[in-house]
Amino acid sequence: MRTALANGANLWNGAEFYGSPENNSLTLLNKYFAKYPEDAEKVVLSIKGCFSATTFAPDNSETGIRSSVDNCIKLLGPGKKIDFFELTRVDPNVPIEDAVKTLAALIKEGKIGGYMLCEVSEKTIRAAHAVHPVSGVEQELSVWTADVLADGSAAACAELGIPIIAYSPIGRGMLTGEVKSFDDLPEGDIRRILPRFQVLSSLLSLPEHPDVFDLNLKLVDELKKLAAKKNVTPAQLAISWVKARHLQIKGLTVIPNPGATTGARVTENIKSKDVEWTQEDEKEVNNILSSFEIKGGRYPDAFKPLLNV
Repeated sequence: MRTALANGANLWNGAEFYGSPENNSLTLLNKYFAKYPEDAEKVVLSIKGCFSATTFAPDNSETGIRSSVDNCIKLLGPGKKIDFFELTRVDPNVPIEDAVKTLAALIKEGKIGGYMLCEVSEKTIRAAHAVHPVSGVEQELSVWTADVLADGSAAACAELGIPIIAYSPIGRGMLTGEVKSFDDLPEGDIRRILPRFQVLSSLLSLPEHPDVFDLNLKLVDELKKLAAKKNVTPAQLAISWVKARHLQIKGLTVIPNPGATTGARVTENIKSKDVEWTQEDEKEVNNILSSFEIKGGRYPDAFKPLLNV
């Protein structure tokens, strides 16, 4: 965390449900700002809430939002304010306009500085922004997950001046080239249930189908060749591509939000800012993507009702 901040990566994203109720990203941040109080004003903090990690259901009612915000403030402690509170998913039982009215009231009360949305459609972005300006939209965006560039949501963000916070910009680690087989994924890792990392024959009980994992790995291999040609790491290549999406949508601002568990990985990711992205690079990646059909969805079918709502 200190390495990130020292290198200018000061937009930090956590969640009420990342970890157990007693030991999560907010309690970690509490300890961090207690130890380094001088860093509080340097960090722009975005916290996701209003979502149950056990039921996988959002609660964007006024009671649900207020309860989540109050709990996040309690867990975070007095050392740092929540700059942006983020609705983890859109609640199908609550109109987004009503949810935003509650968030606007919390902003007025000084409990949060602003709000963000996550996994939302163009329609939802526009409806929310009309009630109170949206500060950011968190969407999955990477070389192998570019849906938002075609579904109107990124274009709406560009039009309204809303930055996209791109989560999983290195394809949940796949685009680093360091995940070479399904067995490389640790037990309990969420990727073990994501279709894009699976063996299709095991999902469909059809042995004649090839491994999805191995097919997707061919795309990674081609991207690794381009990275080597540019003398950068595959992760730096992937992050640079994400940052350059204004080449596709004029006026779009994208802030990559890669995860990291070591200072070395943080440093590697941040060095992507020094990578020059050229029109030739853009053309080469487009040619690579046109040659491969990415197999498998982003999430299992059970998650789909809460994606890009």
